Amino acid sequence: MTTTVSYDDVAGLAGTDLGYTDWLEVTQDRVNLFADATDDHQWIHVDPTRAAAGPFGAPIAHGFLSLSLTVKFWSELFDVTGVSTRVNYGLDKVRFVSPVKVGARVRMTAVIAEVTEVKGGYQFAVDQTIEIEGAEKPAVVARGLYRFYA
Repeated sequence: MTTTVSYDDVAGLAGTDLGYTDWLEVTQDRVNLFADATDDHQWIHVDPTRAAAGPFGAPIAHGFLSLSLTVKFWSELFDVTGVSTRVNYGLDKVRFVSPVKVGARVRMTAVIAEVTEVKGGYQFAVDQTIEIEGAEKPAVVARGLYRFYA
């Protein structure tokens, strides 16, 4: 569920737990499209037959594909009204904790760690965790930086 707040109310949001997104299945088609977009056609991602005999027992999503889902998931969790521009400003820290096998379902949970005023707006540091359904360890742990300008 999306938490929607007014730009006038964002300064005090540090510590806000935004909950969870819906689950998303990571399909072979999605992995193949990402491989095409990045020219990373390593067999552990795009060759299901060879990957089945490989170290993970199945093809896996690229780590950066898993990370890129934070953009989709972030927009599912949070929105600010009364802004002119939204910017994905970057990342402070990223860890690829566990591989995501093709066919697995993932979701994200997020906590707004910090809200800092910047020229013309606010920057959010958001602790994001992409979980794999049924797995003990997450796929990705990252601190994303987002800016909202009035």
